[in-house]
Amino acid sequence: MRAVRIERFGGPEVLVPVEVPDPEPGPGEVLVRIVAAGVNRADALLRSGRYHRAGQPPLIPGAEAAGVVVAVGEGVPELAPGQRVVALDGGRSSGFYAELATVSADNVVVLPDGVDLTRAAALPIAWLSAWYCVRHLARVSKGETVVVKAAASGVGTAAVQIAAEAGARVLALAGSAEKAAWAGEFGADVTVDTSAFPDDAEVEEVLRLTEGRGADVVLDTVGGSAFGRSLREVGHAGRVVALANVALEPSTVDTRDFYPKNASILGFQLTDLQVHGYDPRPDLREIAERVAAGGFRVPVETVVPLQEARAAHERLERRDNRGKIVLSVAPESDK
Repeated sequence: MRAVRIERFGGPEVLVPVEVPDPEPGPGEVLVRIVAAGVNRADALLRSGRYHRAGQPPLIPGAEAAGVVVAVGEGVPELAPGQRVVALDGGRSSGFYAELATVSADNVVVLPDGVDLTRAAALPIAWLSAWYCVRHLARVSKGETVVVKAAASGVGTAAVQIAAEAGARVLALAGSAEKAAWAGEFGADVTVDTSAFPDDAEVEEVLRLTEGRGADVVLDTVGGSAFGRSLREVGHAGRVVALANVALEPSTVDTRDFYPKNASILGFQLTDLQVHGYDPRPDLREIAERVAAGGFRVPVETVVPLQEARAAHERLERRDNRGKIVLSVAPESDK
């Protein structure tokens, strides 16, 4: 089968198209013919050797995908060949930058009609992360104010929609006027171009927009120095959810920015949750049903052929995309 493999850690140039043997499903596993695979920052970190759960090359990257079940291993009565599915790595797949992949049946959900496989491939990482953080961790409720940082990202656009559906007032922060305006199309009540409010001015703007109270919830998808600002932007008994550090830099925390307000800091990492028993299927199934019903929009900006995974990573690392980058492995009609 065709696949893209990391032969050594490095830049996008280390993503090499190769021919490798077809994988076979073991007990509790499913073999999926991949139609589309999502491209994520975790893939870039894996490729560069900076992902905390990375093994050693050669490695086939890819943590989310959608396709069609080809075969099932022993002990998988709930899935069958021919079903359209979405799959999440969870640390137990053969890698989704490939024509075929094995994955634990615990990380596979049958898709409802009305969700095409290209958009389905964008659901497991960004949407599941946003859903869990907004619904389960922060427990956002009607009337609360939610700040979403990097609101034009995959997680950001999902979080804006999920928080808005919960009845929250959503402040969408993005790094340019264009991205901020685009984030506003997904239901944000207020958009902020953070490039116009550097450093402390961003905090002052959030406080101004909340009449000095601060936000009930701040979803920090950036990390680094942005996390310190998040602590100052949250209000009394608020919650700051930290789910990424795309800045790849340390965060300096002053405890005086959160403990006097009785604020909470909540950490999130999807794979770690799964390792410790989280079953993603009920949440992923509910998200897919909302997408099928037209309740959520899943923006896919760029679809790149599998063999051009290098170009997909280059675009991802320039951070100029709005919406998801997806690898096209096979036409859905070829299932």
